[in-house]
Parts: sequence; structure tokens; C-alpha cells
Amino acid sequence: MTRFNTKVTPEIERLTDICTSHTSMDVSLYGKYDVKRGLRDINGKGVLAGLTQVSNVKATRVVDGKEVPCAGSLSYRGYDIKELTGGFVKDHRFGFEETTYLLLFGELPNEEELNNFKKLLSNQRSLPTNFVRDVVMKAPSKDIMNALSRSVLTLYSYDTNPDDISLPNVLRQCLNLISVFPLLSVYGYQAYNHYIRGKSLYIHNPKSELSTAENILRMLRPDKKYTDLEAKILDLALILHMEHGGGNNSTFTTHVVSSSGTDTYSAVAAALGSLKGPKHGGANIKVVSMFQDMKKEVKDPENEEEVRNYLKRLLHKEAFDRRGLIYGMGHAIYSVSDPRAEVLKGFVEKLAEEKGRMKDYRLYSMVERMAPEVIAEERRIYKGVSANVDFYSGFVYSMLDLPLELYTPMFAVARIVGWSAHRMEELINTDKIIRPAYKNVLEAAQYVPLDER
Repeated sequence: MTRFNTKVTPEIERLTDICTSHTSMDVSLYGKYDVKRGLRDINGKGVLAGLTQVSNVKATRVVDGKEVPCAGSLSYRGYDIKELTGGFVKDHRFGFEETTYLLLFGELPNEEELNNFKKLLSNQRSLPTNFVRDVVMKAPSKDIMNALSRSVLTLYSYDTNPDDISLPNVLRQCLNLISVFPLLSVYGYQAYNHYIRGKSLYIHNPKSELSTAENILRMLRPDKKYTDLEAKILDLALILHMEHGGGNNSTFTTHVVSSSGTDTYSAVAAALGSLKGPKHGGANIKVVSMFQDMKKEVKDPENEEEVRNYLKRLLHKEAFDRRGLIYGMGHAIYSVSDPRAEVLKGFVEKLAEEKGRMKDYRLYSMVERMAPEVIAEERRIYKGVSANVDFYSGFVYSMLDLPLELYTPMFAVARIVGWSAHRMEELINTDKIIRPAYKNVLEAAQYVPLDER
């Protein structure tokens, strides 16, 4: 039997050192050639790489000809996220499906259109015969994002027309993936929980009359039970994570890969690979883990001085993962405030009351208030720092008893909608492959024959 090599040998270590010595660059060259590392300037403003009508993210306004920070805003197809979610909350209804319609088609549906669209998604919410047995459970992964990517790529083989990138076919594929992402994520976790952790196996079928959020909780929990508040807050969290402009890493990946003319499954798998990264989709896991460490290290979590000292230790790389970061604070674009965090926070307290987690809620609120002060005291910052959506979403997921392994997949369940809208936008408006430039900063070398080296 041939073994798959998973060990880093001394020879691999030696070759890595050679690679590093010949690949490391003088970072001052980025400034010399005015290269924006991360495609962002020192203030976090991104390099303009494309145009979009899907969503808009704003964190500044112009005053006397100068850009100044302002309260952050996010709009989907021109509709402010606070007004949009406020409409769902006021009517006491779920909004994931309606927001999906808005992002894909650019307008809010009327009641008949919405009901038809819900039926369309519900009818698509099934997997090929034996797919769960033959694919999801055959090689369970401890990382559900990898399992999700594998499932997406395998669905290519079940599609009778996978490479057709005509708009109707791509839309069909996108709607299929939006519908089955909750199943693939939850079933992927259940397979891991059973085959790797040795727990009981639960595979619950979705119900056609339930919303996406309700079905997620129903499929995840052994008893299939959940409260209306739990489902409504999960629905809200999914809406807030659904889309965030064309410049975020995974959406930009979708544009880049789609511009090559590849199939939908490959484009979505690439986006999933981007989202898996802890700098992108895994941030809320870090927030929850940081607070767990904080509660162990701080004797009295309601003592402001003790909490402040812990935050300083974080920045000094003396606590938690010693990375020098306060997770959940700050954002590449937002400075004064993240509108998604503001919307979510308005419902966190209600859930904390229902779950008996008010002590934790007070700690989160304290850190949200104190962290920007501590960061400003300890570091030079180029723009304001505020709580981002990950700060509260991880807390919400923990109160919903979602396992950590599903935090990033839940992000994917939401963001597949935005990716789909941007893939359609790329195919409709652009026929050029995305090909930016990289400047070579290495001098030419003279070839030396093998026997002379």
C-alpha cells in the first residue's frame, strides 16, 4: 500500500531554508515602487480593481474636499442594511431568502415573487442519491470547510452540464449551491462528529416549509428543536454575512477565477479556500477563543482594571496566542463603526437573556468599549478602531450552541449568495481575464553548467 507522505523531514526543512533565503525581499522596496501591500494603502483604502452594483461599503465622507472617517454603512443593491433588516424584524419574519433574491436580481420581490422563489430554493434543497453516504461520509474531515470544498467539487461530476457558463446555466448552478450549502455544512460536521469524535450520528432531512435558518438548527440538533428567537437571530447573522462588496478576499477570488472562464464549482471552491483562511472567515473563532482565555486569566471579569490589563497583555504578546491582537476589533475598511456589528448587537442582549449569559454579555460590552482606548494608548493607529461583525457573531453562535467547527461554514452558507451575485456580474459585464502586474526586483543571473556549480 502506497503511503501519502505527511511528515516534514530534515531534508524538507533544509530545502525550505534555501527557498526562504532566495525568496525573502527587502520590504522597503514596496515603498520604493509604491506597491500597496494587501492592495490597500496605509489608511486601509483598497486599490480600485473593478466596478460593482451588488453592494456598497462606506466608512468615510468628504468634508471640505477631504475624506474623513464616518460611521460605517453597508448597502445591498442600494438598500441600507439597517433599513433592510429592520423591515424583517418589524414584520417578525425571516429575511435570508428575500435578501438572496435582492442580491441576485437587483430588486426586492413582491409577495408572489418571494413565495415562488422560496419554493424554488426549497425544491433545490436536496442532494444526489447516496451523495451523503458516498461523498460526505467516505472521508470525513476535521475541517468542515475542506469537506465543503470537496463536496462542491464532487457535485461537478453529478451535473450533466457543468462547464456551460451561459447565464441561465450559471444561475441554475448558483441556486443549487445556495440551497444545498446548509446541508453540506451540517452533514459534514455530523460525519466528523461521528467518525472522528465518536459521537452519535444524526442526519435529519430539511423541511420544505422552513426557512434556511430554521433548517440549519433543525438538522444540527439531535432533538431538532429550537426557539423562534434562536432562528431569527441566526437568520439575521446570515444576512449580515451575505455580502460585503467586491473587494473582500473571497469575493475578489470569485471575480478573478470567474474571469478565466472556468466552471461554477471551481470558482466557488476557490472562494471557499479563501474564506477558510483565519484572516478572513475564521476571525469569529478567534474572538470566542480569546474570551474563553480571558475568563480563565482574569479573576473578576466584571473588574474593569483587570480586563484592561488583560487587553494590554494581548497587545504586548503576553496573553492568548501571543499575536499581539485583540480579535474582533478593527476592520480593513470601517473605523468609526461596523454597521453589521451594530445591527447584531441589538439582538445579542435578548439572546443572552434567554440563554442565561448576561454575565458574558456584560464582558463583551466592556471589551467593546475599552479596547479602542487601550489600542490608542499602546499603538500608533492610522484610522479609528471599533468592534467588527466577528466580535458579536462568534458570541451569537456560541449561544446557539453551534460547534466551533461550523463557524466558518456558516459564513460560507451566507456568503455563497454574494459570490453568486458577483460571479453573474463578472460574466455579464466583463470578458477580460484579470491579470494584474508584479514587478520583478531580482537582477539577472548568469547560467553556470552543472559540473561547475
